[in-house]
Amino acid sequence: MILLWGWTDLADRIRTGEVASDLLRPVHPVTSYLATDLGRAGWACVSRLTPPLLVGPIFFPVHLPARWATVPLFVLSALAAIVLCFGCRFLVNATAYWLEDARGPLILWTLCSGVLAGLYFPLRFLPDWLYVAVQLGTPFPSMFQTPLDVLVERDPTPTQLGLVGVQVCWAAAVLGLCRLVQRRAERRLVVQGG
Repeated sequence: MILLWGWTDLADRIRTGEVASDLLRPVHPVTSYLATDLGRAGWACVSRLTPPLLVGPIFFPVHLPARWATVPLFVLSALAAIVLCFGCRFLVNATAYWLEDARGPLILWTLCSGVLAGLYFPLRFLPDWLYVAVQLGTPFPSMFQTPLDVLVERDPTPTQLGLVGVQVCWAAAVLGLCRLVQRRAERRLVVQGG
């Protein structure tokens, strides 16, 4: 099942015990789920993003990037956001290894990610000190607010490069944490006899 932020496939498979078959496959579970998520996101871009981008400018005024570097930077930013969002959702789902039910962490994830990613209000509305703390200290703005800021060219190109660099660092760190959590969870499953 997939919603905007609520992917529960891994948690459901852990709860039912089907995750044991994932561990028998030759591909690491994090890699397998990431490939599936990237495929889902790619199809969503083709089927849900492209038609409005082609039809929308006919009926509405659209902001087009003024700098040539914005388009490839936005593509990189969007890809980093997809990978980062997957990693965070994987970690939330992986709590089911220890809690048996991930509904509580999923609800907390939904609340925190919506507020801190800039979905409910632009993070630039926050005081400067709080905006910088949230932007650099949490991965949430890198999942939503940063790609939007890059696309609308809110900042000069060097600042945009820095924001995308922060995104890539968060994505790498979270994917590394996903692999570590999965390794620890597999040890736990072996201890339980699973």
